[in-house]
Amino acid sequence: IALREFDALLKKVFPKVFSSSLVQHEMVGNYSHLLTVPGSEADLEPYMLLAHIDVVPADEADGWDAPPFSAQELNGFIYGRGTIDNKQSVMGILQALEYLLERGYTPRRSFYIGLGHDEEVNGLHGAANIVKLLKSRGVKLQYVLDEGLAVLDGVISGLDGPAALIGISEKGQATVKLSVSSAPGHSSMPPRESSIGILASAVKRLEENPMPRLFGYGPERGTFEHLAHKVKCYKQRILQATFYEILTISLIFFCSLRKPDTNAFVRTTTAVTMFNSGVKINIIPSNAEAFVNFRIHSAQTLQEVVELVELTVSDERVKVELVNGFDPLPISSYDEQAFGFQIIKKTVQGMFPQLTVAPGICVGNTDSRHYKDITQDIYRFAPSWFKPGDPQRFHGVNERISIQNYEEIVLFYFQLIQNNDIRKLPPPHSSQHEL
Repeated sequence: IALREFDALLKKVFPKVFSSSLVQHEMVGNYSHLLTVPGSEADLEPYMLLAHIDVVPADEADGWDAPPFSAQELNGFIYGRGTIDNKQSVMGILQALEYLLERGYTPRRSFYIGLGHDEEVNGLHGAANIVKLLKSRGVKLQYVLDEGLAVLDGVISGLDGPAALIGISEKGQATVKLSVSSAPGHSSMPPRESSIGILASAVKRLEENPMPRLFGYGPERGTFEHLAHKVKCYKQRILQATFYEILTISLIFFCSLRKPDTNAFVRTTTAVTMFNSGVKINIIPSNAEAFVNFRIHSAQTLQEVVELVELTVSDERVKVELVNGFDPLPISSYDEQAFGFQIIKKTVQGMFPQLTVAPGICVGNTDSRHYKDITQDIYRFAPSWFKPGDPQRFHGVNERISIQNYEEIVLFYFQLIQNNDIRKLPPPHSSQHEL
């Protein structure tokens, strides 16, 4: 019902988008939206903007300052579930297109808009079906832009000034089940080791022996290359440092933070998320099971992670099973010839000249992973402005966006669509566009 109501709202709020003869609108998987905006120059390869309309649950009793589905404005902020994940992009993209259509705009380069309805549960009915439809039409995309990273202002300790991180990959994922079976018995005559004890020891070994640190072997290297000159405590030394010294300085600084978010950049993370056993207080259970979620670093594969888990557990009494998973996504190009990356970067720097723009890796997963068969370059970014404490609002209490930041997001997509209307990138270090 909520998705149907939201469909009606979109048509009401963005009348030009849904009535224009230029825009083709299709419903996919019952609730997802695919919009096609044809360009005037058919030989230019199209691009695609993604966002998702579904959100995770929220309960006002958890301590929200405003009801989580009210979109109430308080002190310059719009409060509500989805304001930073990912309704700001849904509404921002459509608002930008609405403004362009009002001005009689026709793009030179065709583009698509995909609004998935089930990203929070893997996108198997929304994004996956949109991709299936596009593949059946032979569509190949210049690049795809989805949610992911953002503008970080004071979030990364030690950085001098804000930075915009554009996701060029995202981590893979594995869910592994550990289980132990043993003879049941009465609690008055316990065995030396119970199924729970055996399993708990295995889980403890996984937590005490994390996956190897892989700094420098994945996209994070590019992140730190771009940001090294902004590290406060090493600034003077960096001014005189060589390229490799900068990498070393960055490595020492960032990896010494030992913060969960920084840790996630440099290794496959291990998270024990479920542990089940026992039915009665006086019965030794025969079975115990635990589920462990791994977010896989770009330098590792799903198979390598499973093999490392088996090696770390190293107990034949513990059965290790892969429940599901997938490899990390390919790394998209981000050099000076990378059309999508440079257009996004130009748009960001045109709006926020003070920002350093750097490639980054998404530690979570997005709908964009379904698009890897129809494009080589997938980027994950929206100019949501995150200050200290804001990342905790993501899927948390008091999710919000400032009114000013929402306006900036609309302007970002408004400018981005127009910036794509060049045939090719200008030569590096040139301000002249080839028209």
